[in-house]
Amino acid sequence: MFTDSHCHLSYPDLAGQLPAIRSAMAEARVDRALCICTTLEEFEDVHALAVGYDNFWATVGVHPDNHDVREPSLEDLVSLAARPRIVGIGETGLDYYRLGDRTVVDMEWQRERFRVHIRAAQQTQKPLVIHTRSASDDTIAILKELGEDGSAGAAGGVFHCFTETAAVARAALDLGFYISFSGILTFKTAQDIRDVAAFVPMDRILIETDSPYLAPVPYRGKTNNPSYVPYVAKQVAALKNCTVEEVAEATSRNFDSLFKGVLA
Repeated sequence: MFTDSHCHLSYPDLAGQLPAIRSAMAEARVDRALCICTTLEEFEDVHALAVGYDNFWATVGVHPDNHDVREPSLEDLVSLAARPRIVGIGETGLDYYRLGDRTVVDMEWQRERFRVHIRAAQQTQKPLVIHTRSASDDTIAILKELGEDGSAGAAGGVFHCFTETAAVARAALDLGFYISFSGILTFKTAQDIRDVAAFVPMDRILIETDSPYLAPVPYRGKTNNPSYVPYVAKQVAALKNCTVEEVAEATSRNFDSLFKGVLA
């Protein structure tokens, strides 16, 4: 029924609890989950989840916040993306939230890493899983620069755990991307994100946990896991004035459309 489009089951908080998590998922009718890679060092663990369970899939990528890790080449990403049950490129993107003593100019390494991921997605024709925080202008600009505008040859993808403005959502939608919402949607202070979710068409929405982070109300502050994704669906249903079942059906169908032909 439900699909968690973004989770980190290889992380220590969750990896040791997999049998209990899978049991909770089944009870909550969460049928599928996409396990997200954030470094090349963790790729084998993420991939093992996808090949070990028939309702898990995986991605390959290096998160923009990860600095002192193996830098991915185009050849690395293309080669690993050819592995069974790898359906997307990412988590990739830009993050200027924690600059510290650095400036935006200093983050050229991050922008170049993003370009490498985009080229890998286009070469493999597997969608991008995009993280953007305090960097939406550059994120959109680089996507346009490399032809990610919904035209032939574009990889497309999803802006995950969306926390940006309606203008950014509109720009992403105009480029052919999907928008994914997490447990943040249920937070009392997140009315601006709920307004964005109300605006995004139902046929372009995905839902996710981003677990082990961002557990939805009523579990806020606890360790998140994919069995909690129905709470995100419930909030979307309230915004769209429809049933939770309709949200589950639409978002799972959108997941299939985005990862077309590779969910095997």
